[in-house]
Amino acid sequence: MKHFLVEITYSVPFEQLSQVVPEHRAFLQTGYDKGWLLCSGPLVPKTGGLVVARAPSLDALQAFFTNDPYHQQGLATYRFAEFEPVKHQPLLADWVAGTA
Repeated sequence: MKHFLVEITYSVPFEQLSQVVPEHRAFLQTGYDKGWLLCSGPLVPKTGGLVVARAPSLDALQAFFTNDPYHQQGLATYRFAEFEPVKHQPLLADWVAGTA
């Protein structure tokens, strides 16, 4: 598995997408359920969000995020940065290794 930071940037003020937040979070839950997402949350101030993710490939992760309601409704753009988690807290060992 490859590891990524996903930066989501809202294309509209947060107030205009607040009604879509529950759908977006339900979508993210599907990523948690498949073991691809470690954590996510909005930036402060709410101009976008960050996701720590892993996936078999960049293409697979990008394809996954095409199903995000924010993407489908043109409410956000995405930047994907692959990284190698060289150091981490011991509690993350299984997730980083792809065994959790």
